[in-house]
Amino acid sequence: MNREEAFQFIKKYVKNENSIKHMLAVEAVMRALAEKLGEDREKWGVAGLLHDVDMEIVDYRNNPQKHGKVAVEMLEEVDEEIRGAILAHNPETGKKRETLIEKAIFAVDPLTGLIIASVLVTPEKKIGRITTQSVMNRFKEKSFAKGANREVILACKELGMDLEEFISVSLEAMQGIEEDLGL
Repeated sequence: MNREEAFQFIKKYVKNENSIKHMLAVEAVMRALAEKLGEDREKWGVAGLLHDVDMEIVDYRNNPQKHGKVAVEMLEEVDEEIRGAILAHNPETGKKRETLIEKAIFAVDPLTGLIIASVLVTPEKKIGRITTQSVMNRFKEKSFAKGANREVILACKELGMDLEEFISVSLEAMQGIEEDLGL
């Protein structure tokens, strides 16, 4: 499945615009990380784009263990590495993170939420106006964006990256699609 096919697939199953924006953010960051780590940008981007395709189908709050598993069933024709990454992004599936793509998507998913939350509390609400340091500062505020699990974000170390570098690469990637994100 190429990027355009993946985008059409999520549009078919995901109606919430904020969910689609989140998936676009994860896609952008995954592409940037693939480039940095010498991996396949297309494959990593498609994994990021598709990772939450089942979010509206699965009652995630009451059945978190199904999120990812249903997506993989929906995507049985998709590359095995992409399906593994989709499973690995949600620890409730029981899938251990073994490959770089699996480790990356796990850490990227909550970081995109922290970055967006960091943007939304600024007066301008423009992603181009925030810095790596401002996101680092928000990361340290435990009561800020509680849903952005700090321990999961720190799994960036499994990629050989420290937190500052991980945030910097991610923020830059998201700034590159600011129009798509509406930020």
